[in-house]
Amino acid sequence: MNRIEERRAQQAQRAPDVDDTRPDLANAEPTAAFARLFDTYARALHGYLAGRVGVNIADDLVAETFLVALRRRASYDPEQSPVRGWLYGIATNLARNHVRTEIRGYRASARVHALREAGVEHDAQTVDRLDAQRSCRHLADGLASLTEQERDILLLTSWAGLEPIEVAAALGMPASTVRSRLHRVRHKLQAHLRTAQEENRDD
Repeated sequence: MNRIEERRAQQAQRAPDVDDTRPDLANAEPTAAFARLFDTYARALHGYLAGRVGVNIADDLVAETFLVALRRRASYDPEQSPVRGWLYGIATNLARNHVRTEIRGYRASARVHALREAGVEHDAQTVDRLDAQRSCRHLADGLASLTEQERDILLLTSWAGLEPIEVAAALGMPASTVRSRLHRVRHKLQAHLRTAQEENRDD
């Protein structure tokens, strides 16, 4: 056996879930396996959840995500999907418990931006700022108008950066369904923004 073959044999003998996107959680030593998962995914999960439910709630939900994952580790099948999609699925389900807060947040954001537009002199700098505020308000309105599943697909893709196969694992649907619904929801959101912009021009 030459050196290259020896090195490959040594790598094959190492723990199979080290730096692996598909760890065998059911058979791994839980403390070490979940420490690696936390180090790898906690920060990104926090960013995703903070965008949906706010920073304070996200702190709690990240911790809860890993607790739920630890309890349900035997349900994860590494042959079906990467572990990232599974973790984001747990996080998304937890975030759904706060969906009312999420929608209120979008609508509150829209109201705040609307109030800021009222009664301000329109110099060049102010016009730019008002345009940005209107865009934020219209986007918040658009997100609030989506169904729960549409919002999950869009945010897992756009905010969390998951691939369709990972979103499929997170939401329990085929990747082809994710792709088609993502296409539709993007068009729906774009149409909402176009309509809002046209209404502003008419005002």
